[in-house]
Amino acid sequence: MILKFLIVVPTYNEIQNLRGLVESIFQVVDTKAHLYGVDTVNVLVVDDNSPDGTGQLADELAKKEPRISVLHRQQKNGLGKAYVAGFAWGLDRGFEAICEMDADFSHNPIYLPEFWRLLKDHDVVVGSRYVEGGGVRNWGMGRKAISRGGSLYARAILGMPIQDMTGGFNAWRRKVLEAVDISGLRSEGYAFQIELKWRAWKKGFRLIEFPILFEDRTRGKSKMSKRIVVEAMMRVAGMRLSD
Repeated sequence: MILKFLIVVPTYNEIQNLRGLVESIFQVVDTKAHLYGVDTVNVLVVDDNSPDGTGQLADELAKKEPRISVLHRQQKNGLGKAYVAGFAWGLDRGFEAICEMDADFSHNPIYLPEFWRLLKDHDVVVGSRYVEGGGVRNWGMGRKAISRGGSLYARAILGMPIQDMTGGFNAWRRKVLEAVDISGLRSEGYAFQIELKWRAWKKGFRLIEFPILFEDRTRGKSKMSKRIVVEAMMRVAGMRLSD
């Protein structure tokens, strides 16, 4: 049973999305969490000094809703490091499971109950675009090829059974994050998601996927870049060589 559940939401220039996202999260929490034995659900916004005022908005939301906390970082220093900072914050405060979630609504809060259900019997739960019933919406062919190809490449090199290696809508029991040495994670973007799943799998933890529909953002600008893709390919090869 998961009594204390934290959702970590990294932000950089997400002022158009943040308010609506946290309202949607707590709508699900307030109507569904008790059905799964979840007592406390908090949101931690990890803001990288967004020039559009996202951090200030997060502070305003936190003043009105005690279940929201804000972690301010001084500069844009990468998605992976933002998640590591958020994980460490949650572990220090006794949360029993921590969920990663994008700020742009590509990860729909309606799927949160499935994380709570599956965490009863698993250590890592992956919201997957690439198992039966999952998918993506409003993506061009190029981005579909990069994402699907990245997962296939990682699976082939690392020998893992997970279909969606690059996805970022995942939940982790605290014992997993404590065991995989999050302070030693150096990857960003796709590579961060791959490395964390790989470390958990190598430690023998129980991973499971369930289908989600990933919808591309309608507001704000994507953070995807060629550098992130290249880093993922190089990091995966490095993981295999270090095995």
